[in-house]
Amino acid sequence: MTQATVPERPGAAARVPPAPLMGTTTLAVAASAVLGGVLFAFYGLQQGLVFILGLGLGVALYHARFGFTSAFRQFMAVGQGSTLRAHMLMLAAASLLFAPLLASGVTLFGGSLQGYVFPIGLSVIFGGFVFGLGMQLGGACASGTLYSVGSGRTSILITILGFVIGSVWGAYDFGFWTQSALTWKTVSLAATSWGYPGALLIQFAILAAVVVATYAIERRINPPQRERPPSVSGWARVLRGAWPLWVGALALAVLNAATLWISGKPWGITSAFALWGSKALAAGGVGVEQWYYWSGPHQGQLGMPILADRTSVMNFGIIFGAMAAASYGGNFKIAQRLPWRTVLARIVGGIMMGYGARIAFGCNIGAYFGGIASFSLHGWVWGIVALAGTLIGIRLRPLLGLRVPRRDDSVC
Repeated sequence: MTQATVPERPGAAARVPPAPLMGTTTLAVAASAVLGGVLFAFYGLQQGLVFILGLGLGVALYHARFGFTSAFRQFMAVGQGSTLRAHMLMLAAASLLFAPLLASGVTLFGGSLQGYVFPIGLSVIFGGFVFGLGMQLGGACASGTLYSVGSGRTSILITILGFVIGSVWGAYDFGFWTQSALTWKTVSLAATSWGYPGALLIQFAILAAVVVATYAIERRINPPQRERPPSVSGWARVLRGAWPLWVGALALAVLNAATLWISGKPWGITSAFALWGSKALAAGGVGVEQWYYWSGPHQGQLGMPILADRTSVMNFGIIFGAMAAASYGGNFKIAQRLPWRTVLARIVGGIMMGYGARIAFGCNIGAYFGGIASFSLHGWVWGIVALAGTLIGIRLRPLLGLRVPRRDDSVC
């Protein structure tokens, strides 16, 4: 699959971003340097490296405005498939990079390495659907909440609060959703006599079919052109402007593969929310260590320091990376006031996404991106049901005072 499959269609002329906010940029860089120094000094080389990868992810997500919530909404509401095609390029590149790493099974440091391959079951179907619905109410997906907060949209902290609540709730119910009666079969595209070469062929065929389908839908519907965010020309665009979608797609694929190679697992986000919330409850005397989630598949993790948790460290990196990128681009601005219905939508949407992510083995990053790139069929199932949830979420938006995209909208 080539870059030509995801061209940015010419939209409205790009605006020039405002002048850099050097004070905020300096603060973001200084905070990153301090936290990075602490990680390298006290938590080891691996934790320091994954923090740097998190910084890179934050920069890439911000500059490419690489959305999952908006991509699903653009496609389901107005038939605009350019960002969804960027997803397919991202998944193709990540699959190509993941395959030799998964085949070797060894990290950079000699540890074990494995992808996100999980069973298909009711938890994936229900959880993915609820997540898709919730992200249309919450205003952002898992990765979107982090880079939005970093870029100054502090109102999204409400969504993150909901994420934490929902993630803890999902951890509490995890044993119910993963019982054998509700869990069916684990399917890896690589589990054939053809191995990973065969899995890549199957994967590319599916990805190409999705790309062809989006073009066919666009020809029939004739959606509006995608509006471009503020940017500059020349090399200054690298640090001050908006990146083409294909650049963001390839950057995320490379950084996810690097995460797999260094840490032994693909990029994830929402398990940290469950950890933060559960630690808070444990500090208040709640016996969360007795829950199946913490006594079974995640045994021992509850007692770890936050900075020893790979996912938490990467989340902090995404926030600081986006903060540095947004402030240097002159676009860091803290939100002041929100209508009460928007606050309600964000907390409800966050809870739905947190719960859905926990029971579905991940969010738009862990289940969709990481699952598909790991050649697990559950990732494709998650994507399909999340699109269905998106459609319902779009129709529910007016109930909470949120705007529903029109057919002629270039921004959704």
